[in-house]
Amino acid sequence: MADKDENPPKTPSRSAARSAAKSRDDDDLPSAMEVVRGAGAQLAELVGMAAESVSSFERTEDGWQLRIEVLELSRVPDTMSLLASYEVELDPHGELTGYRRLRRYERGRADKNN
Repeated sequence: MADKDENPPKTPSRSAARSAAKSRDDDDLPSAMEVVRGAGAQLAELVGMAAESVSSFERTEDGWQLRIEVLELSRVPDTMSLLASYEVELDPHGELTGYRRLRRYERGRADKNN
C-alpha cells in the first residue's frame, strides 16, 4: 500500500506565482508596437501635423517615453521641409499624458555635434 505523503500536491513557487500574476497584468497592457503606433496617432491629432517617425522609445517606471519626429512645414524641395522633434510621455496603457517640442530643424540638415 502506498503512503499518502509519497506524492504531495504541487504548489507553485512564490516566483512562479509572481510571474503568472505579472503576465496576467501584462495581458491588459499594449505591446511596444501598439504603443508606438498609438503615440504617433495621438500626437498628430493634438498638434495637427503628421508624425513621420519614432527616433527613440523606452519603457519607464511611469509608462513610456518616446521621441517622435513630426513634419511641421512641407517645402519644395523636400530637403528644406521643417521637422520637429517631440518628447512624448504615455501612461502604462499607452495614453498620452504629456508632450513637448524639443527642437525644429530642416530635413536636409544634420546636427552639428553628430
